[in-house]
Amino acid sequence: MQTRQLANFTVPEIGLGCWQLGGGWRDDWDDAVAQQTLATAYDAGVRFIDTADVYGDGASERSIGSFLATHQDPSLVVATKLGRAGIYPDGYTRTSLREATLRSIERLGVQALDLTQLHCVPTDVLRQGHVFDWLRELQQEGLIRRWGASVESVEEGMICLEQDGLASLQVIFNIFRQKPAEQLLPRAKAQNVGIIVRLPLASGLLGGKITRETVFRQDDHRHFNRDGQHFNVGETFAGLELERGIAAAEQVAALVPPGMTMAQMALRWILDHDAVSVVIPGASSPAQVTANVAAAGVPPLPATLRAALAEVYVQQVRDHIRGPY
Repeated sequence: MQTRQLANFTVPEIGLGCWQLGGGWRDDWDDAVAQQTLATAYDAGVRFIDTADVYGDGASERSIGSFLATHQDPSLVVATKLGRAGIYPDGYTRTSLREATLRSIERLGVQALDLTQLHCVPTDVLRQGHVFDWLRELQQEGLIRRWGASVESVEEGMICLEQDGLASLQVIFNIFRQKPAEQLLPRAKAQNVGIIVRLPLASGLLGGKITRETVFRQDDHRHFNRDGQHFNVGETFAGLELERGIAAAEQVAALVPPGMTMAQMALRWILDHDAVSVVIPGASSPAQVTANVAAAGVPPLPATLRAALAEVYVQQVRDHIRGPY
């Protein structure tokens, strides 16, 4: 894989999102599957892993900690997030952030966090700015090496970019969520702030396997949060109503060139933006990791294809996205 800059890290351009490592997406998901998935990613060249303290109530971090115990590789970067578990929506204090950081350090089995990120905290909390001061204190204390923020909207990203010391922004960015490319990505690049792209396949819509007959498990967010019942609707199906999302995905599928999968085209579309530092598709099996990493070998998409994908976005998606954007 090609490498890119993420603040002062150098990382391969495809990483691994570890929401699924906390369980809840498959009946048979357990730590053995987690270790197999992490090992497959590592063997394929993945050196950037993203998790959060809230994933599986710490289970994702613990799985990664077990993996790190047997893979002492200084090139392996683990990013985690804080600010949801027991803190959201109004428990943001110096003490709560410090305690959350210490718990993540313990679960991951490290001396300090490579990168910690505010985890979709309320916009007003970002505007007040105290959370950034507390992160700087944790950095000065040596508990974290770098800090960033995972945000829900361009507005929130712009607020974060006003803060000195910001290393990264994590954003939802894909063929169905193109708005960040207009202003946020260029500004982040100009300020040497890394861009971590989550939900690159729009909860599977851009993977090409969801149809009108697909049934999701009750503990899958694509079932219980389909209309934003539990958290921001934009985190599920890119904020689209499912039927509209499937219809738009069918139009995208018709544009996939021979020799690549729909998912690989969707990942390549993201990587064609040079402001992106790393994209972090999730994986519910080792095989999915291998398929995702293969996108690194796909050549840049031709301008005609990019224009056609932009047309689908403008005509079928842009005005129908729900939630902060």
